[in-house]
Amino acid sequence: MTTEQLDRWNAQEAAAEAMIPLIGTLYRGKGVTTLLHSRPLVNKSVISILRTHRFARQIEGEELSVDETLPFLQVLSELDLGPCKVDLGHLAVGYRADDRGLSVREYAETVLADVTNGNKARSAGPRDVVLYGFGRIGRLVTRLLIEKAGSGNGLNLRAVVVRKGGEDDLIKRASLLRRDSVHGKFDGTIKVDVENETITANGNVIKFIYSNDPTAIDYTAYGIKDAILVDNTGRWRDRAGLEQHLRPGIAKVVLTAPGKGDVPNIVHGVNHRDLDLSQQIFSCASCTTNAIVPPLKAMDDEFGITRGHVETVHSFTNDQNLLDNYHKADRRGRSAPFNLVLTETGAASAVAKAMPDFKAKITGNSIRVPTPDVSVAILNLQLKQETTRAEVLAYLRQVSLSGPLSRNLDYTAATDVVSSDFIGSRAASIIDANATIVEGDTAILYVWYDNEFGYSCQVVRTVQYISGIEYPTYPQLDARVLTGAGT
Repeated sequence: MTTEQLDRWNAQEAAAEAMIPLIGTLYRGKGVTTLLHSRPLVNKSVISILRTHRFARQIEGEELSVDETLPFLQVLSELDLGPCKVDLGHLAVGYRADDRGLSVREYAETVLADVTNGNKARSAGPRDVVLYGFGRIGRLVTRLLIEKAGSGNGLNLRAVVVRKGGEDDLIKRASLLRRDSVHGKFDGTIKVDVENETITANGNVIKFIYSNDPTAIDYTAYGIKDAILVDNTGRWRDRAGLEQHLRPGIAKVVLTAPGKGDVPNIVHGVNHRDLDLSQQIFSCASCTTNAIVPPLKAMDDEFGITRGHVETVHSFTNDQNLLDNYHKADRRGRSAPFNLVLTETGAASAVAKAMPDFKAKITGNSIRVPTPDVSVAILNLQLKQETTRAEVLAYLRQVSLSGPLSRNLDYTAATDVVSSDFIGSRAASIIDANATIVEGDTAILYVWYDNEFGYSCQVVRTVQYISGIEYPTYPQLDARVLTGAGT
């Protein structure tokens, strides 16, 4: 590295360091979440902020500089903003394309007029949340809720309900939250109060309620009111079973598994806006359903789909045996770390619940493989029209940048990615551009997804929407601007 390059890097680091207090003050003081091309910047390190800026090369063909985004961040800190999400990447790209000769402040005031001064939103939070169960998904949802608790106006994790496993139950559960073999260490501090049965994580006091019976709990006795309960046990999946959670203090129930019967299955980004929020029981469907529905929705909207098949290559889960042993499902009883295990997936049939207007027949199957996390879905689609690989990829890239699926569908053009590169991905699914095959009216998409963390992000997004504290992202620019078309 030359002296000039090192000086440039140090200047970039200094600019990123200057961004951190502004990002924190906006978030904790005004409830404003700053993003960079849909990636959150709250609680990120200097290196993470710089790395996120480099990601812009996939979008614009050149690196986005902190010299461009820092002035916008400084202006945001001075504007009269209410709770919202602001994408600095969209601001910078839109400003480049604008030909009115406006200053940074004038441009920001113009495109953010809908969320400033008299138009700013009022916070609908905080909203109490209770987790029923503390397994893989429960602990990741816990991490996300704690991460997002800084503004004090969002979701407030009040309690976790579990069955007691022994005298040192709370200490062991705290340890599982503190360290994770797949997702790494908890980012912060954790304190255990055995006497009061609480875990305090980054200042958030979480009460552990020990119970074997959901109907025996009065949540108001713990100061909990109007809460959303997230059942991540999967023990009850129909309306009658889930309604057992509707106890004093609980207003709504969200299941982290496919719902049965008339329980609505939600895939955030696709059908969450169609929810009847007066209902009390909801399901977030499965991780695979959340992975395949966004690209199916996108492809059907643009090209039409007549039929398709989805094959998921899925990491093993706790439902499988470490060594060969009895299991109610035949193949899942065989050793998960030693075998490729053919099994069924309900994701294909769940598509109809998430997209009732989708008429194409979708079949599906699954292969469980000896990896602990991250899966890939292979979508083999027959389209209603002929197209080209370039057209499909340009369209999916655009969808990942703006519009209703931009938070749910991601896109990578990297040629060397493997499954472990997507651990911690917050998207429901990521299109692998280099693996995509298109010939005539047939398109084969390879879609990566973190079946644990990405799905947990979808759960939290859904709970935010149900709570009324999910805010739109500004500025709302045309996708042509974000992709450089017409500029």
